[in-house]
Amino acid sequence: MTTSTAGTAASDSFTHRVLPYDGPGQLLAGAVPFLLDGVDAGDRVVAVCRPDRESLLRDALGPAAAGIEFADAATWYGHPSRTLADCLSDADDTAWRGRRLRVLGDPVWARRSRLEVVEWQRVEAVLNVAFRGTGAALLCPYEASLPAGVVAAARRTHPETVRGARAVPNPGYVDPWAYSAQCDAEPLPAPPAGADTLKIDRPDLFWLRAYVTEYARSTPLPEDDLQRLLVAVTEVVTNAWRHGEPPILLRMWTEAPDGVPALVCEVGDGGRWASGTGYGLIPPRPGGPASGGRFGLWAVRLLCSIVQIRTGDGGSVVRLRLALPGPGAQG
Repeated sequence: MTTSTAGTAASDSFTHRVLPYDGPGQLLAGAVPFLLDGVDAGDRVVAVCRPDRESLLRDALGPAAAGIEFADAATWYGHPSRTLADCLSDADDTAWRGRRLRVLGDPVWARRSRLEVVEWQRVEAVLNVAFRGTGAALLCPYEASLPAGVVAAARRTHPETVRGARAVPNPGYVDPWAYSAQCDAEPLPAPPAGADTLKIDRPDLFWLRAYVTEYARSTPLPEDDLQRLLVAVTEVVTNAWRHGEPPILLRMWTEAPDGVPALVCEVGDGGRWASGTGYGLIPPRPGGPASGGRFGLWAVRLLCSIVQIRTGDGGSVVRLRLALPGPGAQG
């Protein structure tokens, strides 16, 4: 059994590696040893990939494929925060049982908007913090035909690159929190001139919810998503009221950047948040404090399609996006 691409016990250190490949041969050269090592070591081995890649891997693995769980990438990579939470929970549960979780995760990049791509790249970065101590081994194939920016970002979010049976350090690897800050460096576009605006002078949640409901029901937002939005907006407005500074403004509008329609709900206040809080990017761990989050923002990220946060001398803004039914919409 080779051990160059991962450790062999649940107690080994966490690894997160990128596998750049150009064609099936290079994919198999890196993926097959990684998966076989896991089967031989008694790990829980999961291969997340497209159906055509699953067939390719099964043929190359032969009988060993019976010891591997295969999952469809389109389903697995459904929502950044939910995928992170589910995989982390699996890693913790597997480690508790004395085994190691080993995942070959082939990310889905096609047909995603620019904002979705940024959030998935952020997940690739912050999981380096979230998975510490789990002993998990993650290997992420990136095809050479992907947009150059996607492949370049992978080298910044993965500590190591796999080349054949070897793992080598990535000189371009960036600290996860620094990378996340870079994701938020670009100012948000100004709300459209026609955005509905509500100035919040008192913490009256009944009228706040009524206002949000009335606007949301003028859009095709499904009822289940409306309920999620109400919980998320209540959380963010409550935080702004308790911890921010006036004026507190709620704005709502719809837009379709990159052809992906969305309902946008923005809460702004005049305060500036402290840096280094994580802003709810990492899920709480069992038995631990609310991790890396601020004022329940982890729950808000779970409820919305995308959450964008900006803070500075000019105040703080939390922009919530929920996908609307339409071509290319994702939840």
